Amino acid sequence: MDSTVDGPDGQPRCRWCAAAPEFFAYHDREWGFPVDDDRRLFEKLCLESFQSGLSWRTILAKRENFRAAFHGFDFNRVAGYTPKDVERLLADAGIVRHRGKIEAVINNAKRAQEMVKAEGSLAAFFWRYEPAEASLGAPQTASTSQASTRLSKDLKKLGWAFVGPTTVFAFMQAMGLINDHATACVVRPQAAQARLRFQRPR
Repeated sequence: MDSTVDGPDGQPRCRWCAAAPEFFAYHDREWGFPVDDDRRLFEKLCLESFQSGLSWRTILAKRENFRAAFHGFDFNRVAGYTPKDVERLLADAGIVRHRGKIEAVINNAKRAQEMVKAEGSLAAFFWRYEPAEASLGAPQTASTSQASTRLSKDLKKLGWAFVGPTTVFAFMQAMGLINDHATACVVRPQAAQARLRFQRPR
């Protein structure tokens, strides 16, 4: 099967964009471009955990609702959520109302605070797991990797929840820790250039 689909401008994009019109903008502007902002990294990992068992289209459509519900994914604020906040979130029809996933976000916010104290930033920790280009297989042929499995295990050891290898791999794809755009995708070289310019956090 061809790994690309023509975008609105006639240029090839990763085939998964064909699943929904709104995917093209997300794909072109965000997916696969490197991120070192702690809030965005935390948000993405939370949204990937909410996606578990669902489609990304569902989560993307509700992303602004999630941001409003979780105070912009400010993990310092979310870490202070109480059982009353859990009930508030369970009553919010604009998000995915799954108690386990909601409680995982609050737990992970506390773990994020601990990580910042220990590592200086979330970015410094996550980017340590960027795999070598030579170790990667062909684009979009896997749903997990050695790096995502290792990161998943290490996060779980630190007490993070809903961070399985597949969830973590999707996070790594989206946040640019790997360039998993299809070989013929018009955005692949753009993401590659962004990764070349990117200053890895330490």
